[in-house]
Amino acid sequence: MSITQDDIRKALSRVIDPVTGKDLVALDWLRAPQFDAGTARFILEVPAERAPTLQSVTAAAEAAVGALPGVEKATAILTAHGPAPAAAPEKPAPSLKIGGHPKPQAERNIPGVKTIIAVSSAKGGVGKSTVSSNLAVALAQAGKTVGLLDADIHGPSQPKMMGVSERPTSDGKIIKPLTAHGVTMMSIGLMLPEDEAVIWRGPMLMGALQQMMTQVAWGALDVLVIDLPPGTGDVQLSLCQKFDLAGAIIVSTPQDVALADVRKGIAMFRKLEAPILGMIENMSAFICPHCGGEAHPFGQGGAKAEAARAGIPFLGEIPMDLAIRLAGDGGTPVVAAAPDSPQAAAFKALAAQLVEAGTV
Repeated sequence: MSITQDDIRKALSRVIDPVTGKDLVALDWLRAPQFDAGTARFILEVPAERAPTLQSVTAAAEAAVGALPGVEKATAILTAHGPAPAAAPEKPAPSLKIGGHPKPQAERNIPGVKTIIAVSSAKGGVGKSTVSSNLAVALAQAGKTVGLLDADIHGPSQPKMMGVSERPTSDGKIIKPLTAHGVTMMSIGLMLPEDEAVIWRGPMLMGALQQMMTQVAWGALDVLVIDLPPGTGDVQLSLCQKFDLAGAIIVSTPQDVALADVRKGIAMFRKLEAPILGMIENMSAFICPHCGGEAHPFGQGGAKAEAARAGIPFLGEIPMDLAIRLAGDGGTPVVAAAPDSPQAAAFKALAAQLVEAGTV
C-alpha cells in the first residue's frame, strides 16, 4: 500500500503538543514527509527552546505514523529553529567577538571521536567531496577508524560517491549510520528522496548539522572527516563555534576564479580562529591516456602559490583524471577501487601526511 504525504499529515494532525494544546500540523512543525519501501520519514522543525523537552511528542508522532496501514517503520528527525537559550555557566566565561558575533567555547566534543577534520573551500565545484571520500578511505586503509559526514545539506554527494543508498535506522533518539569501504558515514542525502530539494532556512541547516554530529552513533573514531558545503555560511560558522575542530583542509583548483573565493574561505577560518592544516590543488594536470602528454586546463601551480602567499602548508596536487571521476560516479572511491594506482597515490600521500604529523 502506498502512503501519501497527506496520509502522514493527517496522522500527525492527531498528535497534540501538551504545552500549546495544538496538533503538530496546526503548529506548522511538519517538514518533508515521505514514504519509501515501507518506511515513513518526516522532519519536525520546532522552537529551539522546546527541542530538549519533545522526546515524548516525537515518539508519539512516530507511533501515529507507524500505525498507518502499510507503514513498517516511522522515523522522525527533530530539528530546531531560532537560537536556543544558552545555559548559564557556573562561572562567567570570556568570549571573543568575531565580526560582531560571540565565539563561544566548543560546546563539547563528540563522544568517542578523537579528531574532527573539515574539507572546505568557499568555491563550489572544486572537488571537495572527491577529496573527502578518498581521504576518508585512505585513512581507513592506513589503519584508522574513520567517519565521514556529508555536511552539504543542499547538495549532498557522498551517498553517490560512497555507493550507499540504504536508509539509516533510528530508535527515535539516535541515528545508526551506514558503513562503506571501511568508513562509517552519514548524509542528509540518505534521509530524503534523491530528487527532493532541501529548502531550509539557516536555523534548520544548523539544527541538521547539530543532529548529524551529536545524534548519530558514530562509535569510537580516530577521525571524523566532514565534507563542507561551498561558501562561508551557517554550516561553517556552527562547526567552528560549537565543536573542537582539529583543522581544515582547503581544496582549490589552480585558476584565479577559484582562488579568489578560496581566499575568503581562508579568511573565514582565521577569523573564527580555526586551524588550517593546508591546501590541496585539485584537477592540477591532465595526462592524456592516448599520447601521455600533460595539459593544464585550469592552469598550473595556482594553489601552491596561494598557499605560500597565505603562509599555510601545501599538501599536494591531485590530477584531473577520468579514473577518479568514474570511480566516484560508480560509488567506489578510486582509493578503494584501485588502491595501488597512480590516481590513488595522491590521496594516500595526503592521508600519510596527516598521520605522520600526528593530526590523526
